[in-house]
Amino acid sequence: MPENLSPGDLQRVFGLARRHRYPAGEAIMHEGDPADSVHVILKGRVASLVNSRSGQQLTFSIMGEGDLFGELALLSTQAKRSATIRALEATETLRVGREDFQRLRLQSPEVSEILIQLLVRRVLRLSQHLREALHVPVEARMELAALYGGSAPGTVIPLSQDDLAGLTGAARATVNRVLREEEGRGVVSLKRRRVTIVDPGGLRRRAQIDD
Repeated sequence: MPENLSPGDLQRVFGLARRHRYPAGEAIMHEGDPADSVHVILKGRVASLVNSRSGQQLTFSIMGEGDLFGELALLSTQAKRSATIRALEATETLRVGREDFQRLRLQSPEVSEILIQLLVRRVLRLSQHLREALHVPVEARMELAALYGGSAPGTVIPLSQDDLAGLTGAARATVNRVLREEEGRGVVSLKRRRVTIVDPGGLRRRAQIDD
């Protein structure tokens, strides 16, 4: 939340929020549905899924603790969900409804600063995704995608190879080849369609990410 909001305004914003819990695999919202609320992730991870023109569902991004989604609901009464959000693991969020938020804006005009910052964050997120898709080699994008799943030894990446292909913009055959190469290096382990991070440090080095 914006740092220049008064403690009273912050307290009122969080006072409007309701906690929600979702088991792994549950869809929190669906693409095309009316947008009526914004969520802040308290714990867990979710995947943002979009439908391609061919009807294939692609993984656009992975979000975790502290991230927001559904912010378009606060910008327009006609907004539709731009993506399906699915819990990759047990996930807990704080949900704020649009109508509640709009009433708070009338009481405290300074709260409108939240909308501006949410819009800026959304543009930056889209720009980063486009930059990675255009300029980062497939292998490095694969490693970045894996890092989104966690960096502790023994962490299971909660994504299928099809999900990783959608997230990185690579063909599934390329994803499989890269994963097999990393398994040979001892960076990941592939068993029963699950990808487990064995060497987080090696993973970061392969992705050219500094510790």
